[in-house]
Amino acid sequence: MKTVSLALRNLTRNKRRNAILAIAIAFGFFVVTAIDGLTTGMVSNLEQQITQLVGGNVVAQGLEWLAPEDEGGKAKLVNIVRDRDYIKNVVDRCKINYEYYSCFTRSGGQIIFAGRKSVIQLYGRDLTEKQLLDSFQFVSGGVNHAVKNGLIISDKTAEAMSLEVGDVVIYSTSTVYGQNTFADMTITGILKSNSFVNTVQAYADIEDVNEIVEMPEGGYSMFSIYLRDKNKQTKAANMIEAAIREDHEKDPAINVTSRMEAMRTNPSNIGKGIEKQIDVRKAENEWTGVKYAVETLYDEIPQIKTVLNVVHIITTVILIVILLIVMVGVSNTYRMVLYERIREIGTMRALGMGGNDTRRIFTNEAVILCVIGALAGLVFAALVMLIVHLIPITNESLTFFLQKGHFSFRVSVGSIIIQYIILIILTTLAVRGSAKKAARMSPAEALRSVK
Repeated sequence: MKTVSLALRNLTRNKRRNAILAIAIAFGFFVVTAIDGLTTGMVSNLEQQITQLVGGNVVAQGLEWLAPEDEGGKAKLVNIVRDRDYIKNVVDRCKINYEYYSCFTRSGGQIIFAGRKSVIQLYGRDLTEKQLLDSFQFVSGGVNHAVKNGLIISDKTAEAMSLEVGDVVIYSTSTVYGQNTFADMTITGILKSNSFVNTVQAYADIEDVNEIVEMPEGGYSMFSIYLRDKNKQTKAANMIEAAIREDHEKDPAINVTSRMEAMRTNPSNIGKGIEKQIDVRKAENEWTGVKYAVETLYDEIPQIKTVLNVVHIITTVILIVILLIVMVGVSNTYRMVLYERIREIGTMRALGMGGNDTRRIFTNEAVILCVIGALAGLVFAALVMLIVHLIPITNESLTFFLQKGHFSFRVSVGSIIIQYIILIILTTLAVRGSAKKAARMSPAEALRSVK
């Protein structure tokens, strides 16, 4: 403790030099923290929007094999989950820690109004879900449960087709069995779109969509799970698949794809490997009943995880480069400090201070200075990130990386701890030479030295 107190006292002796050094360290930490927070936030926003589009971190869809109607015809794949509670019961049985889940029916088609057409991706959802409602930013209108076939579209679609709340459009799509169908739908709400993904998204009540696409009563096309920890999505998908496979042994009408097989055939893209297992062009894939395909967001878009890892590697490399530059300054500074304190060191050694204690004073002084500078840089970065987050961004080319029109920052506590460890190690190495020289100095020789 005495060496720490002496190190703290020494920091107050040459305030200007120590302040300049601390500012340099703070600037380095500010740059790295801000870059790491911004890039991680942008990638996380991209991931969140794709998660919203896909339907969750983990998605289970039910698929039925429809044999060809005529000899020589083609088999069809029908996306139907007839038992609305089955996957939910499996998830609960596996004790998966999720934030919420959703059953939805997805339908692609066109809306037609006054001779104009626009492609949309229609999601039949439970429009009472709190999480879904919280994600909506209405420009006009809203959810209206009293309207049959009520439709919620994006502002870009509404602008392109000159649509307003209350207008009736024709929705052209196909049923779950592939037949063309039409339905009149009334615009009840217009959403602000934050990216090109939101532009084509549209929402309606799941029961209305089921009726339009002739989904069996109580059925849906996909079951999505939003996990509390997105890093556990692969584990959750494997648990669900294993539970369904156990049910297959009791009921042959319940089938499931194999993630292990998909990983073997397509190690870089498990999603494509699962698609091969449900390819209706291959007769050996035929099954009876329903086959569940369990996939994660990273299965479908593995590049996201790669981008996140690359971002953290790049920011760590930037940190190390900046700190190496700063450490050169720290090393030179403490060579000067050693020269200035030669007689002081000799006096302390003559009074009984050991060489190890002398070395610890130098090392502790440098480490404390660097930690204080890093803390200042972290606080400054937090203030700058907060200010930047409050600034609205109107550039449409960036909207895919924004959160409701604003930059958001994601700073990992783990990455900050790693950065501090790197800082302490580099600081210790930077002053090691000066500290060793001070520790080996002879008291008599130091006292005879003239500065």
